[in-house]
Amino acid sequence: MTEQRLTHVDETGAARMVDVSAKPVTARVATAAGRVLVSPEVVALLRGSGMPKGDAVAVARIAGIAGAKRTPDLVPLCHPIALHGVTVDIEVTDEAVEITATARTADRTGVEMEALTSVAVAGLTMIDMVKAVDPRASITDVRLLAKSGGKSGEWLR
Repeated sequence: MTEQRLTHVDETGAARMVDVSAKPVTARVATAAGRVLVSPEVVALLRGSGMPKGDAVAVARIAGIAGAKRTPDLVPLCHPIALHGVTVDIEVTDEAVEITATARTADRTGVEMEALTSVAVAGLTMIDMVKAVDPRASITDVRLLAKSGGKSGEWLR
């Protein structure tokens, strides 16, 4: 069994960007999810058309896509990769806004961080859109659900 270690830290403990130049290009997909806990008033407004700032779901979806594209600008050691697709699905439930994002690429490193960043940015945007009605809205349970491609293959939560 190989020794487990943090890949973004070298032998001396210094932070580093992992060299992926020798890795093969493969199709890679990652899906992440999270939720924004909101009040019943926000749920009613989101299900209707009464949000003071407009279509919160549409704005959060676009923000999630933009967030995925900006991941290497936000996460210091994340590789800039060519994203070939990002989808952000948003569902309003009775107590939350459920966000699921899937990112796709054909590259030398995975798209987990892009999917996670997409969920986080969509959640932050949702909070910005609803904060006038519900200042207690909060993001929770941001997590990776699945990934595929590369040397490690498939992983499912």
